[in-house]
Amino acid sequence: MKTKWVVLATVVLLFWLAGQALAQADANWPQWRGPNRDGVSKETGLLKEWPAQGPALVWKASGAGSGYSSFSIAKGRLYTMGLRGDREFVIAFDLTNGKEVWATPHGRAFRNDRGDGPRGTPTVDADRIYALGGSGDLSCLEAGSGKIVWTKNVLREFGGSNIQWGISESPLVMGNKVLVNAGGRNASIVALNKENGAVIWKSQSDEAGYSSAIPLQVNGGTQVVFFTAQRALGLDVNDGRLLWEYGKPANNVANVATPIVRGNRVFISSDYGTGGGVVEIKADGRAQEIYFTKDMRNHHSSSVLVGDYLYGFSSSILTAMKFDTGEIAWRDRSVGKGSLVYADGNLYCFSENGVVGLVEATPTGYHEKGRFRIQQGELPTWTHPVVAGGRLYLRDQDTIYAFDVKQK
Repeated sequence: MKTKWVVLATVVLLFWLAGQALAQADANWPQWRGPNRDGVSKETGLLKEWPAQGPALVWKASGAGSGYSSFSIAKGRLYTMGLRGDREFVIAFDLTNGKEVWATPHGRAFRNDRGDGPRGTPTVDADRIYALGGSGDLSCLEAGSGKIVWTKNVLREFGGSNIQWGISESPLVMGNKVLVNAGGRNASIVALNKENGAVIWKSQSDEAGYSSAIPLQVNGGTQVVFFTAQRALGLDVNDGRLLWEYGKPANNVANVATPIVRGNRVFISSDYGTGGGVVEIKADGRAQEIYFTKDMRNHHSSSVLVGDYLYGFSSSILTAMKFDTGEIAWRDRSVGKGSLVYADGNLYCFSENGVVGLVEATPTGYHEKGRFRIQQGELPTWTHPVVAGGRLYLRDQDTIYAFDVKQK
């Protein structure tokens, strides 16, 4: 009888492990801020509250290297970047156990007193990875093996100069193009052939910002929206033509947050006392300002749009603001200044001091559903969180954490 129960327990365990492996194989967060670059996960069935000690730790891995790169996740693997010695690496980890699958050097080291290493997040497109390092090295790699398909330094090729805290952009892939803000004269924004890196078009002369681009479908066409060092702008993705510009949210220090799109409206924001505004792209292509407010000043973290409300860190204060009007619903210090993503009714907030919080995404008020803290080194925890496959992924420099946030 005892042997029968042992066999049964073993079978149950094997089925459970197979289910876990399948869930991770289906986990999908293929680029910066998720499938739609909006910080929103479509997952359901997640914990509505956390136990006092936080959700269960599935695995903890070292080897990510120095840097602030976040994660892209596809086909059972987690991709990130980090500095090891004098080289930046693109690194693949197994989602089930956190073991390194491959690590490929692709660029020279970026060093800075606010932390060394890469800042951008790799982009997964089918069987290829596109990664942009802190010194402007852009590489296309095979997702399966990590073999480099092509590589180039976009600052050197297009005549740009590195910015104070290093190139921080995550490449945008649209159709046959990979787009980046290279910051060169007459080559601020460049579209490259994703197969071989050949130039398709070059546009504008703005210095590079720290922000990552988003696509915009409007007026029957496709645009790409960038937030450079000088302004937000919309370009025709086919030929790079300037369609509109909006300079009011730009500051003279660092424009970092990714713009937020809903329909034909775009929200663009920065900190350093500046603020954010919504523009509406009209039928004639003009960008008409709907409002501008200092009540949502996104620094390194972008807001998320849930229903009619934006949720984001206005400098250090977590803020809920109506997208169409700028009306504030609530403010709270929450876990402290940080970054956030949304999944299954809640905001996953990660402060720069290693504190993690679960907050209900509702305009009715601030409702916290749990918090915990990860061990933090000497630098801020600026890597943005990811929720995929029922797990919450966090990083503090060389260390990656995977927590189980699936409802049992």
